[in-house]
Amino acid sequence: MADRSDQSAMIGVWMTSALVVGTIIGSGIFMLPVSLAPLGRNALIGWVVSGIGVLCIAYGMARLSRLGGEGIQANVEREYGSTVAFLVAWSFWVSNWVAQASVAIGAASALAFAGVDFGGPAGVLLVAIGWLVILTAVNAIGVRAVGGFSLVTVAIKLLPLLAVIWLFIERGASGGTFEPLAQMPVSFANIATASALTFFAFTGFESATTPVGKVRDPSRTIPRALIGGTAFVVALYLVAGTAIQMLLPAGVVANSAAPFADALVSHWGRGAATFAALTIAVAAIGCLNGLILGTGELGYAMALRGDLPAFMAKTRGVNTPVVSQIVGMALSIVLLLANSSRATASLFTFIILLSTAAVIVVYLTAALAAWKCSPAPASRAVLALAVLFIAFAVYGIGLEANLWCLMLLAAGLVVRAVMQRINSSVGATPAVANAPAAPPE
Repeated sequence: MADRSDQSAMIGVWMTSALVVGTIIGSGIFMLPVSLAPLGRNALIGWVVSGIGVLCIAYGMARLSRLGGEGIQANVEREYGSTVAFLVAWSFWVSNWVAQASVAIGAASALAFAGVDFGGPAGVLLVAIGWLVILTAVNAIGVRAVGGFSLVTVAIKLLPLLAVIWLFIERGASGGTFEPLAQMPVSFANIATASALTFFAFTGFESATTPVGKVRDPSRTIPRALIGGTAFVVALYLVAGTAIQMLLPAGVVANSAAPFADALVSHWGRGAATFAALTIAVAAIGCLNGLILGTGELGYAMALRGDLPAFMAKTRGVNTPVVSQIVGMALSIVLLLANSSRATASLFTFIILLSTAAVIVVYLTAALAAWKCSPAPASRAVLALAVLFIAFAVYGIGLEANLWCLMLLAAGLVVRAVMQRINSSVGATPAVANAPAAPPE
């Protein structure tokens, strides 16, 4: 049993829930209406479909987390062996450090909209890199610093969402008219596209499974945070996403640099728009904070198992994986610099697709593993819905993103094979902490 000092360095249900909410609510929700506006009623249906689907996936991850707090790789390993577990952890890790790059761009762009002059795209890129460095330093302090930062940023980032919901309720209560939705026919393909777009806005809840050994009573705390935090954001997004589409004309939303800010400026003036842009930047910063935590923990866990270089398992303080955090930060910076010739919007879209393709693997495997250890008919019905939604999301994401996913998985297997050969040649034994032996494959 952990002593009192160990317990005081861990996070409980509130900080874990804040990590869930904080990592979901990033820059995606605030930029998403631009892509959804042309889809009309399909967008509203997409919010409902993806909301139900994500709750089913969160339920599957919660069921899996009840097996123990050793992390998703160890829990999947119990059901499917070490190779599948590695591919899940690899996909999760890649998805996180790729997403770090997109969220950092979102934070810098929001500050630029608020009136901060960075001197063009190159300046935005440098500010994005700066946020990566600063928040990696915050994470290096320890998991409680990350949890406390999440609590503060969650409280701030809710403000523009709640303000738009208030305007929506106020207009309805006063008998005002709502803007008509874009005249796009409702079809399977259009709903699939809307569901794929809204699905990205919900990703991030899985970060609650990454702090191995740093959550108090993890088999109870993590499932509660996953279900509670995700359900809260689903309800919030359903209302806020609908409200923004009905407060502004579809053409205005589709061409807006910051639709939530535009909705507020139409009622409260330019000062409100600047405030909204600043809170959107805080939302992205809070999301980036949680992603860096997850990236560090996942790289650390794979290094302990011998799947990544051993130096990534080096820690400071209460097992804070600073080296793994720095490696994740460096990979995000390389990704940004390698694509610096793209326009900001193009760069953001490219990185979103790459990140979403990778995290799909995590969701599908977690749902299937939860199915194996959940024989109750009601549980399996929910998990079946999760698998169906994932298949629907894969269709909506498109061929290019799915091909990227296959390339990432192949690259992961190559890295693992190289690391196993190196470990074998030097006689190294992976130091797997808090993880059961893998079943025969």
